[in-house]
Amino acid sequence: MQNIQNYINGQFVHPIEGKYIDNYDPSNGEIYGQIPNSTSEDVEQAYLAAKKAFSSWSKTTLDERSRILIRISELLEENIIRFAHAESKDNGKPLSLARQIDIPRAASNFRFFGNAITQFASESHESVGQNAVNFTLRQPIGVVGCISPWNLPLYLFTWKIAPAIAAGNCVVAKPSEVTPMTAFLLSRICTEAGLPDGVLNIVHGLGTSTGQAIVEHPNIKAISFTGGTATGAHIARVAAPMFKKLSLELGGKNPNIIFADCDYEKMLATTVRSSFANQGQICLCGSRIFVEESIYEKFKADFVQKVKQLKVGHPSDASSNLGALVSKAHMEKVENYIRIAENEDGKILCGGLEVTVPNYENGYYLQPTVIEVQDNSCSINQEEVFGPVVTIMSFKTDKEALALANDVKYGLSATVWTNNLNRTMQFSQQLQVGIVWVNTWMMRDLRTPFGGAKASGVGREGGFEALRFFTEPKNVCIQYE
Repeated sequence: MQNIQNYINGQFVHPIEGKYIDNYDPSNGEIYGQIPNSTSEDVEQAYLAAKKAFSSWSKTTLDERSRILIRISELLEENIIRFAHAESKDNGKPLSLARQIDIPRAASNFRFFGNAITQFASESHESVGQNAVNFTLRQPIGVVGCISPWNLPLYLFTWKIAPAIAAGNCVVAKPSEVTPMTAFLLSRICTEAGLPDGVLNIVHGLGTSTGQAIVEHPNIKAISFTGGTATGAHIARVAAPMFKKLSLELGGKNPNIIFADCDYEKMLATTVRSSFANQGQICLCGSRIFVEESIYEKFKADFVQKVKQLKVGHPSDASSNLGALVSKAHMEKVENYIRIAENEDGKILCGGLEVTVPNYENGYYLQPTVIEVQDNSCSINQEEVFGPVVTIMSFKTDKEALALANDVKYGLSATVWTNNLNRTMQFSQQLQVGIVWVNTWMMRDLRTPFGGAKASGVGREGGFEALRFFTEPKNVCIQYE
């Protein structure tokens, strides 16, 4: 059994009330460990540890902070196999994906912000003719809360805590209770890298109790959250009257818009990946595929053929393209959306059924599913499914494609496939999203702002945007004779 403890003030501790939650292996449906079911008392202990550490950490030189964060990244890379196995087992994603994407990106997050903090600067403004100068201090907030999701467990956990720590804050963090293992393993690496006690505190438990305690704590001054839109709305209702800073990276229902003048083979291969990577459990997956009418029938045939070739299998099997969904409850949610789509006249072109993997018959496996729809207002096109399910429909004109893409409450990302420069610029301007990819998908530069519009969130992560979020600006005006 892989039993997990909280990490508070540099020590591994049991939850104060001694309550635990079962942790399931998605590949076989079996319990393989337990995690703390922490309460507000555990969160308070974590806060006190962070508060105590803040006075020293916030005054630690940028070079020293940078050195520690880069050392954490190095230790992650040295232990990549161990972390990848833990991530795959905990989440159900293919081992190859965890090894090639998730853990390297987590290491990159620490390295990037370890370097970025040494280049982060604020502004000064000379008031010419008034013998005055204004300069802006960028000071750490204090104790901040970071709450991360289950789909990219270590990748997104470190995406939050690395800039928070780099900027001089101390952190009370909660990983998802569904995928807690790599956050627990990270605790050991932080200690080995020399991160002072109390700078990072990891408290495990349910969102409704542990997460709620972090959000409503009167002295945790900022909340960075990634997860569902409904949960984000709840956090905003709690935090806004307390005047906390909020960064909310929420749901997506991303359009993938394909024009006839695209590089067809590149588009087809990338669209398979953007539809079903990580079992479709990425907020950036292109779950609504819109195809220009002149190539629609060809795309439909070619895409379905490619999707049928994808192998669903055990995460450790090197030949698996898709592993297990993260939990039984989530698989049932995805299956329910497939049934709703059928009832709303959606046509299943392939997939839609559970998969039985030999020797892992109780695992949470589902076929990659393609559904042809006629109306963008159907539930499957309006609500976030977050699984291996995409819809396809055709369009005739650029105007229609743009209207379809924007006709949804979400606005996280969009992908456009075209070699028309004017169309590229028009769509980049008019798509109501935070991220536009043209002739590519998921190409990320960590210096760029990341986040969405509409119901996809508030604020931006990434680059200096994250360091600005985790600091408070203070203007100083000096007049001289």
